Amino acid sequence: MVVDDIFAVIAEPTRREILSALRSGDKAVGELVEDLQASQPTVSKHLRVLREAGLVTMRAQGQKRYYSLEREPLRAVQEWLGGLAPVASQARPARQQTAGAPGSRVAPSSAPAVQPAAAAFVQPEADHAEVGGLEAGTVANTGQHLGRAASRAATRAAEVFANLPKLGRKK
Repeated sequence: MVVDDIFAVIAEPTRREILSALRSGDKAVGELVEDLQASQPTVSKHLRVLREAGLVTMRAQGQKRYYSLEREPLRAVQEWLGGLAPVASQARPARQQTAGAPGSRVAPSSAPAVQPAAAAFVQPEADHAEVGGLEAGTVANTGQHLGRAASRAATRAAEVFANLPKLGRKK
């Protein structure tokens, strides 16, 4: 599959969430439905697209369907993104020179180098840092679910308003 096609498939946030959920290993559709807090038809639809793109594989075991992450196509994306890293690393020293300089508005940073986004799917899952007693992954997932719920509510509200009859003054 061409890298452009992979980008088109992973452009959908739900599909990226599915890929993230499959990092830890095979999961049944029902497990993914619980993890993503999405409907079963929605998860199945996105799994079909991911399967057709070669990003996941499916195996049947009885009545259950188990999906697993296919890492090879994502490695192609990681390699492509890795080609951009030297450009970013050349720009970094100039930024670090001005960071923390007198009169500079940029604070010095001790942040680690940025990894390509695809590396998050290809590399094994690291231990989660704790944030306020919650794992960072839990905090991020909660934010994603809230954002998706807010987006759905806004879309539904727009549909309701669009379908309301035009109310105007009678003449």
